[in-house]
Amino acid sequence: MAERALRGSRLGAVSYENDEGTEPAQRQIAKYTCPNGHQLEVPFAADAQVPAVWECRFCGASARREDTGPPPAPKTKPARSHWDMLRERRSIPELEALLQERLAELRKSRGTSS
Repeated sequence: MAERALRGSRLGAVSYENDEGTEPAQRQIAKYTCPNGHQLEVPFAADAQVPAVWECRFCGASARREDTGPPPAPKTKPARSHWDMLRERRSIPELEALLQERLAELRKSRGTSS
């Protein structure tokens, strides 16, 4: 009876499918260079949008795609001085009037009048 017994296999342990008649999906290869000189080639689907920045698998730095230009300069706001902030709130005639008021108070407190 042991000769005629069918031997089974564990469910899901072995796949009986083969790769005949299947085609792999179309791909595009994106090349990246990290600031530390590492070269990366990352495969993407042919219809995928390829990111301009990818994390370097060697050092973790941000690698840029080779066919893109240098990174854009970060936008920085110019430093605002006290005068700039004051001019946002008041006009020149208002500032002149305030200046005259303050000068009058200072002269009054010092006992001089002009």
